[in-house]
Formats: sequence, C-alpha cells, structure tokens
Amino acid sequence: MSSPAVSLPSYDRSTLTPGIVHIGLGNFHRAHQAVYLDDLFALGEGHDWAIIGAGVRPADARMREALLAQDCLSTVIELDPAGRRARRVGAMIDFLPVETGNATLIAAMAKPEIRIVSLTVTEGGYFMDPAGRLDTGAAEIAADAANPSAPGTAFGAILAALKARRAAGIAPFTVMSCDNLPGNGSVTRQVVVGLARLFDPELAAWVDAHVAFPNGMVDRITPATGERERAMAAAFGIADPVPVTCEPFRQWVLEDRFPAGRPALEKVGVVFTDHVHAYETMKIRILNGGHAIIAYPGGLMDIDLVHEAMEEPLIVAFLDRLEREEIIPIVPPVPDTDLGDYYRVIRARFSNPEVADTVRRLCLDGSNRQPKFIVPSIRDNRATGRLPKGLILASALWCRYCAGVTDSGAAIAPNDPNWDELSARARAAKADPSVWFGMQDVYGNLGADVEVVAAFSAALDALWSRGTRAVLTDYLAG
Repeated sequence: MSSPAVSLPSYDRSTLTPGIVHIGLGNFHRAHQAVYLDDLFALGEGHDWAIIGAGVRPADARMREALLAQDCLSTVIELDPAGRRARRVGAMIDFLPVETGNATLIAAMAKPEIRIVSLTVTEGGYFMDPAGRLDTGAAEIAADAANPSAPGTAFGAILAALKARRAAGIAPFTVMSCDNLPGNGSVTRQVVVGLARLFDPELAAWVDAHVAFPNGMVDRITPATGERERAMAAAFGIADPVPVTCEPFRQWVLEDRFPAGRPALEKVGVVFTDHVHAYETMKIRILNGGHAIIAYPGGLMDIDLVHEAMEEPLIVAFLDRLEREEIIPIVPPVPDTDLGDYYRVIRARFSNPEVADTVRRLCLDGSNRQPKFIVPSIRDNRATGRLPKGLILASALWCRYCAGVTDSGAAIAPNDPNWDELSARARAAKADPSVWFGMQDVYGNLGADVEVVAAFSAALDALWSRGTRAVLTDYLAG
C-alpha cells in the first residue's frame, strides 16, 4: 500500500538566500514561523528571507545533526480530525554549529544580509526577575557580562553581533521574539539592553536607541515529539527522527517595526497591527489561562491527555464557567474579534483528539506560567470588586498538584524548574495555606488580600479532605 501524499516545497530552494537567523529550533518555531515563510516562498516571494538555524544549548546540537542530515527540511504534520496532512517545510537552509562562545553565530548575525534575528528560547529563558527586570544575579548573565566577546547566552551573542555591525557601519538587525510571553519584544529589549549595561553602558544606550524589538503574539498547539510522532511520519513514508506535529490552527500578530525590512508575511495570514497587546491579552488569558484551568484538575484526576480532560464533564464545565464569568468579562476589546467566538474556537482546539497533547505538558512550569496566565485575571477581577472564586480554586489546584501526589495516591514526577521548593511549600500549605502566597514572584501582594487568601485556604482544604471531583462538583453546583 502506498503512503499518503506529502506536500513538498513548490519553489526552488537553491534560489533561497538568508535574511533571518533564528535561535532555538524547537517544534514551535518549525510549525509556526518556518511554515509562514514556507507559504510565502511558495507564492514566489521573499526568497531572500530564508532562515539560518542556530542554538546555544546542548539540545540544539542534536537538532542540528538531525536536520542537517535531511537538508534542513522539517516534516510538519497537521493533526486535523478530518485527516492528517504532512508537508516538508523548506524555509531553513543552514544550521550553525553549536559551540562554546558562539563565535560562528555572532559572525553570521554580523553579516549585512541578516536583517532579522528571531528567537524561541521558551517563556522561562529570558532571565527576568520577579519585578520584570533582567536578573543580573543569574549565573549565565554574570558570565556574559564578564566575558562579552565569548558569550554563552543568545542575548550575549546578539549584543556581540550588534557591536560588530556598528563597528563595521552596518545597520542593526531587528530582534524578534516569537516566544509566548506578554510584551515579548519589550521583554527582549530589557534583557538585551540590561545585559549591555553591565559591561558597556554606551553600547546599551545605542542598542536602546537604534534596535527594533517588535512585540508579537504567536499561537499554535505543538506537542512534543516522541515515538507516536515518528510513527506518523513513517506512515507518510518519511524517516524523520524529529518530525513536528501540530493542530491545524495558527495565528501570528506582529507590530510592524522592522527598520531593516521584513518579508511580506501579511500575504500569508500574519496580522500587522498597533494593537498586539490586545490580541496578546486575549490569548494569554483565554487560551493559556484555559490550559491551566483544565490541566491541574486533569492531573489530579489521573487524566493523561488534554482531549480526555475535555471529555470529563466536570472539567469542561469548570472551564466554561471560569471563561464565561471570570475571564472573558475582564479581557479588553480586540479589533475585529468576538471574544465568545474566539473561546468557542479554543474549546474545539482543546478537544481535538488528534493532537494528543498531554496534561503533564500543560502542567509544566506553573511557577513561570501562573503569574502570567492566571494571577492577572485574579487581580483584574479584584480591581472590579469581585472575588473570583473559580480562578482562586484553579490556583489552589496548582498548589495541590505541586504536593506531588494525585487524588488516587499516584506520584507526580517533578514538573517545574523549581519543583523541590514548590513541593515543600505545597506540603506546608496543607497546614498553613498562606505559605503558598509567600511566593511574591508569583502572587505579588495578593497575599495581603484577606478575602483571596481565605477563599484559597477553603479551596485547598477541601481539595485535600474531599478530592478534586467532589470540590468541582460543589463549585459547579454553587
């Protein structure tokens, strides 16, 4: 039996020349930015905007080896319930060596044809402290400040390349974060400029004045790759150790601030707008917040897959109620968007059985995600005088999950960079729930809000004494 058809690049890849260096070649980039560029190249446009891949972590070296062995082609499989579709994405034409000191990466970014440097280094990869500033005490940042000519971080490498361009009289490239965090461009500016201030204040002032850091909102559910995903590629006749699977939906919203030029991505569905923050708030509160709302009860109820959590009536009713009553009402208006329609699309996306995204992945890194995805909605409700008991329960569910054992008694493997600290705090919170609000990097001054802490304490006590299923049942009945 023949394999299903695979879409191949319809353009001559030998005509591509580089315009972008992208740092962090994980699944999301290859299913998102690279796909948009592949679509643009297929229109016969933008062939001088091909991607050179790069990385600064050991895992990037393994990805480089795999992708170079297949001519930098990525297999992207869209998991549509109506039928899977596979394509080979050809937007990347090279992958730089991953090396100590990043000399090759710096030299590549210093070349005049590179007009954009983009990044996907994960939400937690920006070295930000709880106040939203560069964590100058981070070991990697301190090392870069002490040895800026051989930096270990992406941000140090960007600075070294910008310094080389300025010395050569070459205009700076645009730095474009594609990570899922609020104000990603503004955050990147703070990190890059903040690092430069540690060793060259004059360079810092020049970067702040002359380098563009556009904000953007990105969206596409992209599960991790394992044996299931490799088997999917094999079913299409492709032997690929690093295929990417993703949902059919994708969205990209960008500020149009690219003084060195940019590809015409508006021709393939990218929205350029001055209102990125509105789109971003919508997505972070409704989608990412929604992920957290279903993840922790799902984890505590021993549910493995996201679509299975969406088949549990208690969890989906909990999600619906929080979105309808506590999240959507405090999301600011978004141009040309009905928030109710947006949520209905998200609900369908969460329910897609083909994606087979894991509850554990959604539970990952709550210490970094909760203060971005859940706590702001609690704050905004409090500003209106409302006590959002559902969102507070969602935060209590996270605390209960971090204690490291499900309602059935099964162990939860560590699932956060700060897992040891979180677990100790979660166990202490069983006796004194206010301990949990001692994490000011997560909750800020919410621990001083007596009503919030009381509601959290009641929810956490009920979760320990009666279990997730009973607590959700009572909440929904009320």
